[in-house]
Amino acid sequence: MAKLILVRHGESEWNAKGLWTGLTDIGLSEKGKEEAREAAKSLKNIRIDLAYTSVLIRANQTLEEIRKIVGLDNIIIVKDKALNEKDYGVFTGKNKWEVQKEYGEEKFRQIRRGWSYQIPNGESLKDVYNRTIPYYQKEILPKLKEGKNVLIVAHGNSLRALVKYLESISDKDVENLELATGEIYNYDLSSDGLILSKQKLTLGRTDDITSI
Repeated sequence: MAKLILVRHGESEWNAKGLWTGLTDIGLSEKGKEEAREAAKSLKNIRIDLAYTSVLIRANQTLEEIRKIVGLDNIIIVKDKALNEKDYGVFTGKNKWEVQKEYGEEKFRQIRRGWSYQIPNGESLKDVYNRTIPYYQKEILPKLKEGKNVLIVAHGNSLRALVKYLESISDKDVENLELATGEIYNYDLSSDGLILSKQKLTLGRTDDITSI
């Protein structure tokens, strides 16, 4: 049996301002660094064999805070743009709540959480899925099948895409899925890579345990 641990990065400086960040390389706020340290407390008793993250600084800073607290000095870390956040295109840098007022609740929901809504000059969640899942299948899943415990530190939408795949969430229902900054999903996998159970960990607490 292996563990797959998903961690959303801590609050970024643009998260704190309510701005859509996307591929803009913005670092963590002080609150975000603390969220990363709190997340690390939930991982101290879990063996981690290797870690994957995006190429964006907020995910890398989160992983670094976790690495220091958990003591992962010699761990292999792989960075890949396949795990990057969704490209918010024309909405990048805009205030989410101002966009909500301008476009209305339904359009706002599609921009923010929709499965196939194509953002002008950007990506849909489906686009993110189509780059994240092949990478997971090719690069990460074989490690899990070898019995290695894998940590992935990434972003709201790349992790939503991965959770959709892992839990077989429908295109419609994935619109209701949201991972808070610093939130952790801890999966137990069988030797053939199937999900056996899941723990949801938030800021040092175990919130629930479910079988999938």
